[in-house]
Amino acid sequence: MSQLYLWLKALHLIAVVAWFAGLFYIFRLYVYHIEASSDEVKKTLEVMERKLLRIIMNPAMIAVLLLGSGLIAVRWPEIMKSGWFHAKLLFVTLLFGYHHYAGVVRKQLAAGTCKLTSKQARLINEIPTLCLFVIIILVVIKPF
Repeated sequence: MSQLYLWLKALHLIAVVAWFAGLFYIFRLYVYHIEASSDEVKKTLEVMERKLLRIIMNPAMIAVLLLGSGLIAVRWPEIMKSGWFHAKLLFVTLLFGYHHYAGVVRKQLAAGTCKLTSKQARLINEIPTLCLFVIIILVVIKPF
């Protein structure tokens, strides 16, 4: 493996870890926000939610996208023949959608228009975990 590929892979994994930290936590904050009875607590959570998305999750997601694209470019012909890789891209795309939806929900919570219950937010919070399991198995086992 080339040094470039190894550096891209290492940085990609660091970005993935940072992104997933946010993906795991954002809907947990929303659960607290939905259940909060105090306006002061809701305002504090709004700041935390906004900072988590803007300072951690958005830059990490962009880094994942750019570094992952670099990894694909370095191994283009080989990687495009791999079935597991296409399945992985499907789940990564789901995570991009989840990330976008988290931003939509943040705005709804701030506007007081969010219709989610805390139970629904708890269930939605499990999506990144399920995607992570599938993605790791696809990347490590390469079943097809």
